[in-house]
Amino acid sequence: MKMNGIYLIGFKLLVNDKGKFTALLMGITFSVFLMVQMTSMFAGIMNHAYANVTNIGAEMWVMDPAVNMGSSSIPMPDSLLNAVKSIDGVSYAVPLFLGSAQAKLSSGSYQSVTIIGLDDATLFGRPIMQEGELSNIFAENAFLVVKDDEYTKLGSPRVGDSFELNDNRATIVGIAKAAANGLNGVPTLYTTYKKAIEYIPTTRFTISFVLVKPKSVQDIAHIKSEVQKLGYVARTKAEFNEVISNFYIFKTGIGINLLLMTIISFIIGLSISGQTFYTFILENLEKFGALKAIGAKSSQLIEMILFMATFTALTGYGLGIGLVTLMIFYARSHIAGYAAVTTNWNLGLAFAMVVVIAALSSVFGIRRVLKIEPFDIFRG
Repeated sequence: MKMNGIYLIGFKLLVNDKGKFTALLMGITFSVFLMVQMTSMFAGIMNHAYANVTNIGAEMWVMDPAVNMGSSSIPMPDSLLNAVKSIDGVSYAVPLFLGSAQAKLSSGSYQSVTIIGLDDATLFGRPIMQEGELSNIFAENAFLVVKDDEYTKLGSPRVGDSFELNDNRATIVGIAKAAANGLNGVPTLYTTYKKAIEYIPTTRFTISFVLVKPKSVQDIAHIKSEVQKLGYVARTKAEFNEVISNFYIFKTGIGINLLLMTIISFIIGLSISGQTFYTFILENLEKFGALKAIGAKSSQLIEMILFMATFTALTGYGLGIGLVTLMIFYARSHIAGYAAVTTNWNLGLAFAMVVVIAALSSVFGIRRVLKIEPFDIFRG
């Protein structure tokens, strides 16, 4: 019996039982939907958590060893900047201020904002301008506002609009866009480093981070070593993102909760599809026995069952991915700040779990079919 004939028979057995086939697809589709949705939410949260690291774009970040988030910092002394600049292998180093303030809007309401102070000489880490001139940031009381999901919380200000910021006048001289939105749900303002430390109450230390450009990749290890001798830590962009990710996974409960939901989704899909597929095999035992009687080998029956399970799993996987993609697209279009985003790794994780579901579902069916004796089928 030819293999393509076996596959065709298996396909017809599968789709002709519309009730069982639908139940199998629904179980796997729902499982894939939940798994991808949970992991997509985590990926989206991480993208927002990395926002400052992504938007500033520095290759290396010097910080206090206790810092574990990109949206908060521990102030460091001004003398550290010159010390880092003097390290062999450093092309240049600039300070970055990161703080928060209360803005009093024209309506009389208050809104928390994140203030990012860029190096006055280079403006390294500046956002992409949409309206206004970047050079106006050096004017008195001048700030750039990022037009993101939180922009409307400031009353959607235009160039020239003003409000109070910590009892000081703040004027919007430009509207910018950033590569990633922040996680804290507050608007972001950019200004110069000097202006930021004047507007925001600070301790005697004012530098939040020192941004470093190494001369070459080979110099990174030396820079890290020298910074460590100063009592601080230098991290590459990828290493800083990893620190942030570990913080949210292990110290906030977000990672554990999403992992549990993913595992529960996998168990749901496995239990529904496994039980339904096994019931399908039991209800068609006489057909498998008949195939044995007309010459089908056990290996051919095994391949047919594997084909049936794989076809169902991949169809359910495709439906689940399509469903979650549509939902994320709709949510991102209508819900401000919605964080979920699909990535290669969560699609791959869902695919791997679907393969496991298909394999385990097949095992019980194969064991039952291999025990069939054609004599018993025809005798019944």
